[in-house]
Amino acid sequence: MPKQFRGSYTVTITPFTADGKKIDIPAWKRFVDWQIKLGVPGIIILGTTGEFLTVSDEERRLLVETTVKHVRGRMHVLVGTMNAYTPHAVRYSREAEELGADGAYFRVHHFAQQLGSPFPLLAAAGARTSRIELGTGVIDMRYENPLYMAEDAGAADLISGGRLQLGISRGSPEQVVDGFRYFGYQPAEDDPSGGEMAREHTATFLTVLEGEGFAQPNPRPMFANPPGLLRVEPHSPGLRERIWWGAGSRATAEWTAGQGMNLMSSTLLTEDTGVPFHQLQAEQIQRYRDAWKAAGHTREPRVSVSRSIFPIVSDLDKQLFWRERHSTDQVGFLDGGNARFGKTYAGEPDKLVAELAEDEAIAAADTLLLTVPNQMGVEYNAHLIESVLTHLAPELGWR
Repeated sequence: MPKQFRGSYTVTITPFTADGKKIDIPAWKRFVDWQIKLGVPGIIILGTTGEFLTVSDEERRLLVETTVKHVRGRMHVLVGTMNAYTPHAVRYSREAEELGADGAYFRVHHFAQQLGSPFPLLAAAGARTSRIELGTGVIDMRYENPLYMAEDAGAADLISGGRLQLGISRGSPEQVVDGFRYFGYQPAEDDPSGGEMAREHTATFLTVLEGEGFAQPNPRPMFANPPGLLRVEPHSPGLRERIWWGAGSRATAEWTAGQGMNLMSSTLLTEDTGVPFHQLQAEQIQRYRDAWKAAGHTREPRVSVSRSIFPIVSDLDKQLFWRERHSTDQVGFLDGGNARFGKTYAGEPDKLVAELAEDEAIAAADTLLLTVPNQMGVEYNAHLIESVLTHLAPELGWR
C-alpha cells in the first residue's frame, strides 16, 4: 500500500561549503533536524531548488543516503530524480527507493533538455521500483492528446502497481512561445493562451480515466472484443482519484470541483472584483465547495491556500522585511485581464496574529502553504519556519 502524503512539505536547497567545492553535510543535518523539530511532515530534496542538474552522481547518492539515515523514519523524504540525461533519472529513482526515500517526482517541460515525455520514464521507473510514489509536477495539458495520454498513463500506472500521482494544469512558462502549436494544437481565436483548450483536454482525459466504454466496436475486428462499447486500454482503476489541478479564478475553481479534483489556490487570482484578496479567495473556495457538493462527489475534497508570512522577531528580520509591514494587495494586468495579488504578512507577532485571524480564506481552507525565500539559505528559512510555528501557530489555533 503506497504511503499517503499529507500536509506541507519543504522543497529544499542543497547547502555547499563556503568555497563551493562540496555539500555542507553538517549544515544539511542541522536543517533536517530543524524541520523535524518544527513538525514538518516531509522534505523534497534535489528538486527545483536543489541543484539537481549540477550535482554529481556521487554527491547525489551522498545527499540521499545521508538524509535517509539521519531522518530514521521521523519524516517523509522525497527525492527529485530529474537529470539532464533522461536514463539517469530511472537509475536515480531506483537508488532513491533503495536508500529509503518515500517518493520521486519529475518536472515536465517540452523543448528542454530534461524531460518532455514523462510516461516512458514513469513506466521505466515503475518497473524498476516497487514502493515509492512516482509523480509529475506538472504536465501541461495544452500539449496533450487526452486519449493517447490516458493510454500512456494507464500503462505506466499498472506497471508501477498503482503508484502514479499525476499533476496536470494549463502549464507554466515554457522554453518556446506557444509550443503547443508545434505539437499540432491550435486553440480558438478567443483562447490565445490555450487555457480553455487545456481544460477541454483535461475534461476528456478525466472522463476516459473512468473506464466506461464509448467507442463503437468493429464488427470484424482483428481480435475478439468484449460486449458493448470499448474503452481506452489499458485501464488502471483508481488513477482517476490521483489527478491534481491548481485554479487561479472562481470559475476555474468551480470547473475543478466539477471534475472531481482537489483545489489549490495561491497568492494570485487572475480576476479582481474590488474586494480584498482574502475575501475574493474565500469566495473562490466557497464556490468550489458548493460546486463539489452540487456535483454529488462522495469523498471530501481538500483545499489549500498559500501565504507569505514573515514574523519580525530579530534584527535580521527587521532588516529584511520591515518595509513590508504595511503591505497591501496589488492589482495588475495579466494574461489579458485584471489580476489581484495577495499582500505579504510582515510585522511583530501580535500584529500578525490579529491580521491573520481576519483572513477569511485561511479560515475556509484546510491546508496553509507557506512560501519561503529559498535564496536566503537554510539557516534563515529554518528560523522563519520556527518563528511562524512558535509565535503565530499556537495563538491562531493552527497547532
